[in-house]
Amino acid sequence: MALYVMMSSLTTEGRKTVKETPWRIKEVNKEVERMGAKILAQYAILGPYDFLTILEAPSHEVISRVAVELGSRGTITTMTMAAMTVDDFARGVQYPSPTRGGG
Repeated sequence: MALYVMMSSLTTEGRKTVKETPWRIKEVNKEVERMGAKILAQYAILGPYDFLTILEAPSHEVISRVAVELGSRGTITTMTMAAMTVDDFARGVQYPSPTRGGG
């Protein structure tokens, strides 16, 4: 399973929908899970994006399907990025340890 960060902005239509039925967000989250991604955390944020969602999915293909499906509705635009834990990052960039005494 891979981690992804999805930042999304509501369109004018999306803002209308959220204003009229704010709990629609939770319904969309259930749809995302039915598409094969698991939502680990979600935040409403201030700034150029309205929501930050941390997801787990088995592949780039699954998260791409989620992003395309959500974007095709015309209520949000998304930016999705692959993510990793800091520990995984550190392991990935660590060079092999030099041999003792040969260094």
